[in-house]
Amino acid sequence: MSSITNSPMNSPQRGFTLIELLVVIAIIGILSSVVLASLNTARSRGADAAIKSNLGTLRTQAEIYNATNNRYNSNGTTAVAGVDCGATFTANTLFSDTTVSQAMSGVKSNNGGTALYCVIDSAGAGYAVATPLRSGGYWCVDSSGVAKGTQGTGTTAYTAASGSATAALTNTTDTTCN
Repeated sequence: MSSITNSPMNSPQRGFTLIELLVVIAIIGILSSVVLASLNTARSRGADAAIKSNLGTLRTQAEIYNATNNRYNSNGTTAVAGVDCGATFTANTLFSDTTVSQAMSGVKSNNGGTALYCVIDSAGAGYAVATPLRSGGYWCVDSSGVAKGTQGTGTTAYTAASGSATAALTNTTDTTCN
């Protein structure tokens, strides 16, 4: 009776072929790209939620400012006409309030440093703030209590928030979100 030994010469080869390894690597690559795309979408939605939250804080603080000063500017004459209020905190207006300016700075850091467009009429009776969202479109809040998204279009400065039928604000004196 002869015995069979398991020497390297007698055993079948084990392992994966090069093609099998390449197929597995390709599948892993495809799955990882799907996961990364989902993460980018989640990041954009998270940034949009932070923007909306900060503008909600701004809206609440604006009403406190209005209750204290009986208007959205403290002197009844200072108007804000479509400026980047995330960079220019206009004196004698609600935009110079510490909590409001912190909220606007938070919005600007979450929207990628893009301008916030702010309007206060000269009598201080109304205000509006519009800012781009990371996922596209704009979010607008105003003194009438409106907080909503719009799909403003444009490529330069204030025209990105205005100038179309679905703009966030119609012009630099509009204190109502469209």
